[in-house]
Amino acid sequence: MSAPMTDPRDRLIVALDLPSVGAAESLVAQLGDTVSFYKIGYELGFAGGLGLARELIADGRKVFIDFKLHDIGNTVARGIASLAALGASFATVHAYPQTMRAAVEGREGSALRLLAVTVLTSYDEADLRAAGYSAGVEETVARRVVQARETGIDGIVCAPTDATRVRTLLGPDRAIVTPGVRPEGAASGDQKRIATPFAAIRAGADHLVVGRPIVAAPDPAAAARAVQAEIAAALAAS
Repeated sequence: MSAPMTDPRDRLIVALDLPSVGAAESLVAQLGDTVSFYKIGYELGFAGGLGLARELIADGRKVFIDFKLHDIGNTVARGIASLAALGASFATVHAYPQTMRAAVEGREGSALRLLAVTVLTSYDEADLRAAGYSAGVEETVARRVVQARETGIDGIVCAPTDATRVRTLLGPDRAIVTPGVRPEGAASGDQKRIATPFAAIRAGADHLVVGRPIVAAPDPAAAARAVQAEIAAALAAS
């Protein structure tokens, strides 16, 4: 495990996949002290979400900027430096060696932790073949995990179904962050490789990213507490 986290609140990251800052602020208010860690991706980020990130950080919350950067090295390094200055806790880059090396250079001297995205959880074998990859999901994930470890990346974003193997390859001291987490009975949406919160933690995940099952719930705080209860049960069973 990358760090001894016993509080389920430290493990749950709520994805603010919402179209406006106002909608996100409303959700954060509904969640209150139930949630301490938020993810901001493209949708909210491009709608003014980086300003909200600053506010959340100033309020003592943790923020994960999930822009999955991938560009020429200089551009990635400068972008990561900006996110480090923002005070973000996590930021993602695609797990290509040149991109990861640039990201490590860009965050130097900061507390920002870099996460490499291996294969998107909405991809399966057919999707990789359609994109021109000769290797399947398992082989591609394994190669990218090893490259990330060797580059100095702090953790991996992977499907919960890949977490056990990723932990073996990554070692005990770096983070595994898993989207594609769905409580029992929740719709899978566009995710193809999913698991329950309990199963994801038991498989070796450190942090769970949960969006729609909480964001779209009639009572988001109750939905978040239900996920945290599954996390707690998994930790107790470890």
